[in-house]
Amino acid sequence: MRQLQKPVPFNKPFVTGNEIEYLRQAIENAHLSGDGPFTKRIHKWLEYRIGAQAALLTHSCTAALEMCALLLNIQPGDEVIMPSYTFVSTANAFVLRGGVPVFVDIRPDTMNLDERLVEAAITSKTRAIVAVHYAGVGCEMDALLAIAGAHGLAVVEDAAQALGSTYKGRHLGSLGSFAALSFHETKNVISGEGGALLVNDPTLVERAEIIREKGTNRSNFLRGAVNKYRWVDVGSSYLPSEIIAAFLWAQIEQADHLLVRRLSLWQAYHERLKSLEDAGILRRPIIPQHATHNAHLYYVLVNDAERRTRVLRDLKAQGIGGLFHYVPLHSAPAGLRFGRAHGTLARTDDLSGRLVRLPMFYEMDTNDIEHVCSVLERSLKD
Repeated sequence: MRQLQKPVPFNKPFVTGNEIEYLRQAIENAHLSGDGPFTKRIHKWLEYRIGAQAALLTHSCTAALEMCALLLNIQPGDEVIMPSYTFVSTANAFVLRGGVPVFVDIRPDTMNLDERLVEAAITSKTRAIVAVHYAGVGCEMDALLAIAGAHGLAVVEDAAQALGSTYKGRHLGSLGSFAALSFHETKNVISGEGGALLVNDPTLVERAEIIREKGTNRSNFLRGAVNKYRWVDVGSSYLPSEIIAAFLWAQIEQADHLLVRRLSLWQAYHERLKSLEDAGILRRPIIPQHATHNAHLYYVLVNDAERRTRVLRDLKAQGIGGLFHYVPLHSAPAGLRFGRAHGTLARTDDLSGRLVRLPMFYEMDTNDIEHVCSVLERSLKD
């Protein structure tokens, strides 16, 4: 294979331009701990943009998921239905409370939880369903919400990858009882590490604030609702510093611009790879007509695991950061120990072994995409 002109990493964090200035402002404000002016701006933006009842910044998406488990009062032995094809935090947040992840297979088109298999996985111990919006494409939320309503269950949206995506005209993150967002440096809008909890049940907003503030009613105290704050519930320190919020605000100001840029790169991949899909040597992502996505990542499915291994090897040899994605949780050592599988999860096993993620970051250009696709094409045709 001919050598590419330059390496193409899988990801390169992008700085929008105002991050340093806002960090300076945060320092001058002399408020470096949590819930300062930048944090409050972000809360308002998320609530307005997504349509959530309340938004609370956290130090990670993992922290937001842990808060969901606390808000749901997950007890030892309680079951939580989720896909196995997800990041470990989706399961760990509930396992930490003694919960049991019940892994259900995924859809072949979107790689999301297969809503048609969920109801059969429900038992008397089931407490919640976690909808993981893979690659920023929404799960079939109408069906999941209907199932949850019929059985008295909560729906948690793991929207780590889904900021800016919609389902039937509504923003992902606004549909479940709770949602968790990520601002990790691999996401579209970043703060290095960071996340947010979205609360859509107004009766649980105050308790979410208490859990986030180490189990104290400090937020009520700061609003003047009580004359002192006390330890009133379980909780932990889930606040990010104002330094993180200042950096994140610079990114959020450019969220629409970042989305447009990523969508253009995603579409360039999609058009370039159409002929390979037509030839039957890979499958491109499928976006349902009732959904919009945020171009969080671009992946392809090759025909078998052996080809995937060869593709990843060939991309690496040319300095291209192609990657696989999750190792299914149901087959991982901790998944076998703490959870259980409902059914065979045959599609999860199959699809996870054939998926290749391609580089996607703001500063890519069409030449980079052509380089990546050319190497991919030669690898698949050799």
